[in-house]
Amino acid sequence: MELNKAKAEEIVEKAQESLRDIFDNIDKITEYNQKKVLDAFYNNKIGEEHFYTVTGYGHDDIGREALDRVYADTFKAECAIVRPHFVSGSHTIACALFGNLKYNDRLVSIAGEPYDTMQQIIGSRKDCDDFETSLIGNGVKYSEIPLKDGLYVDFENIDKYLLPDTKMVLIQRSRGYSLRNPLNTDDIERIVKIVKAKNPNICCFVDNCYGEFVEKKEPIEVGADLIAGSLIKNPGGGIVEAGGYILGKKEYVDKAARRLTAPGIGAEGGAMHNQTRVILQGFFIAPSITSNAHKGAILAAKVFEDMGFDTFPSSNIKRTDLIQTIKLNNEKEQQSFCAMIQKHSPVESYLTPIPDTVPGYDCNLLMAGGSFIEGSTIELSADGPTRDPWAIYMQGGLSYFHVKIALKGVVEKLLDNKGL
Repeated sequence: MELNKAKAEEIVEKAQESLRDIFDNIDKITEYNQKKVLDAFYNNKIGEEHFYTVTGYGHDDIGREALDRVYADTFKAECAIVRPHFVSGSHTIACALFGNLKYNDRLVSIAGEPYDTMQQIIGSRKDCDDFETSLIGNGVKYSEIPLKDGLYVDFENIDKYLLPDTKMVLIQRSRGYSLRNPLNTDDIERIVKIVKAKNPNICCFVDNCYGEFVEKKEPIEVGADLIAGSLIKNPGGGIVEAGGYILGKKEYVDKAARRLTAPGIGAEGGAMHNQTRVILQGFFIAPSITSNAHKGAILAAKVFEDMGFDTFPSSNIKRTDLIQTIKLNNEKEQQSFCAMIQKHSPVESYLTPIPDTVPGYDCNLLMAGGSFIEGSTIELSADGPTRDPWAIYMQGGLSYFHVKIALKGVVEKLLDNKGL
C-alpha cells in the first residue's frame, strides 16, 4: 500500500537522522583502522611482485609470506596464516582448536554454550553426528561457564572453572543464535587478565568472527594469544571468495598451520591459486566495508526500536560485532522480514526463502541473502532458527544505502501485515 510505503520511508529517515553523532564516531573508528591497514602495506613494501603466484607445493611464495605479515602487523600479532584453503570460519576455528589441544587437555568455553556448528566441532551436543571426530571424541575435556541470567559473562566465577588440566579457553566474541551480549575488547581484556592470573600458560583463544575493524583495538592488543576468523566476513571486504585467517603467538599459529596442512609442512606450503592479490585488496577495503555494515546494523536497531520491537544490542550500545538481532512476534513476521531482505538483494531477488535444514544445526533455519559469494555474511543477509523467540539475525551490507533501502522494504511489509 502506498500509504505504508510513505510511512516506512518516514520511519527509516527519522531513525537515520537521530544517529548522526553515532555515525560520526564510526567514521573516526574507520579512519583509524584504515591507517593501521595502510601502515602494514607500507611497512611490508607491498608491490606488484606479491600478486604473482606459484604452483604445485607453493614453496617460496613471497606474496603469501607478505600477506601473512600484513595481517600480523595490522592485528599486532607475532605471526599469521591467511589462506583460501580454509573452507569456512568453522573450519578455521577447528584448525586452531585441533592444532593446539591434545588428549586429556581441557577446553573451557567462557561465554556459555557456543553456537551450533561449534558444538559439532567440540562434540558437546548430544545428537552430534560426527562425535568420534570431534574434540571430545578425541579425548579432549570440555567445560562451559554458564552465563549469568542467560546474557552476561560470569566474570566472578571464571577462575573456578580453570582446573589444572585447562590448556585453552574459548572466547566467542559474537553471540551466534542467542540473545547474549557480544564481547567487546574491554570484556576480552578482563577475561584474559583473570585467566592469566590463574595460570599464565593457558592459551586465550578468541573466535573473532564479525568483530574485525568494528573497534579500534583487536583481541591480540588486549592480551589474547590466538584469534581466528573468516575471509568471507569483515576482513575480506566482500570480494574475497573463500578462506580464513589464524594469528597470534607463533607457537600456537604454527600448530594450527600444521593441522591445516600436515606436520613438516605447516605454513610453508600451499599454492594460493592466484588469490593473493584479491585477499590483499579485500583487506585494504575491509575497514570501509565493515563501516557500512556497522552503520546498517545500528540503523536497523533504531528503526525496529522505534517500532516497538526488542533489539539486541540496542542502537545506543557500543558495538563489537556486526550482528543485529531483532526479536519479532511470530513466524509470519520472521518470514516477511527474510522475504524482504531477499527481495532487495542484488542476486536472486526473485526467490522466496523457506525454512530448511542446515548441516550443524538442530532445527530448521530461515536464511535470506542474495550474495555474490555464497555464504558471505559481510554482504547483507538475515537468518534465524524457526523457533521461539522468533529472532532474526541480520548482518552485513557492502553498501550502507543498500541496507537502508532493504530496511524500508521490511518495514513496509510489516506494516502491510498489520493492515495499517
